[in-house]
Amino acid sequence: MEIITCKDNEELSAKAAEIIINKVTEGPNAVLGLATGSTPVKTYENLIQAYKDGKVSFKNVTTFNLDEYVGLAPDHSNSYTHFMNEQLFDHIDIDKEKTHIPNGLADKSEKESEDFEQKIAEQGPIDLQILGLGLNGHIGFNEPGTPFNQRTHVVELDEITRQSNARFFDELSQVPTHAISMGIGTIMEAKEILLLVHGVQKADILKEVVHGEVTEKVPASILQTHPNVKVITDIEF
Repeated sequence: MEIITCKDNEELSAKAAEIIINKVTEGPNAVLGLATGSTPVKTYENLIQAYKDGKVSFKNVTTFNLDEYVGLAPDHSNSYTHFMNEQLFDHIDIDKEKTHIPNGLADKSEKESEDFEQKIAEQGPIDLQILGLGLNGHIGFNEPGTPFNQRTHVVELDEITRQSNARFFDELSQVPTHAISMGIGTIMEAKEILLLVHGVQKADILKEVVHGEVTEKVPASILQTHPNVKVITDIEF
């Protein structure tokens, strides 16, 4: 792992955007794995600005998002499809047909997971995967105990995860209990991984991820075994 320590979230986001832009500039047909949540928002703002400034084009880029809530329509204000459109896709020249996010309203979530995995197999591998880090060490929605070889699958969300995400909803009861998530085995097949970690509240779990035992109890710890991981953080640890 390469650790890149930044002074604040602004610098963290700028550095992450720089790496993404370089990847797309070097390979305009790049396949990007994208994440949602509060951590990548400023990174996406930097990408939008770079596009508006004529520094990068995303018209030939393909994207796969890590996850989506089961039971939320794509246009629901808290769906990750809505998030990606609002925070990035609607503001750049990407072809929406080349953006892939699991369908939270699929009749059979297990079949949707298999189909999503197949699309990655056909159009991948993912050149650069962006990850955030959950307070319990999850990546995507791969909660503690998820097998390291797990492919895209339906997840029952940990209570810690639901409580953490409740801030985006009116109340905890509205937070979905399940999601479709890219599996750890799938994530680990990306050629390069960026783990973005912002905020002192994640200092303890980041130490476990980087310096602790590689264990399924801390899903992100498997990243220690990947040959090309950059951890970009504003945490001194």
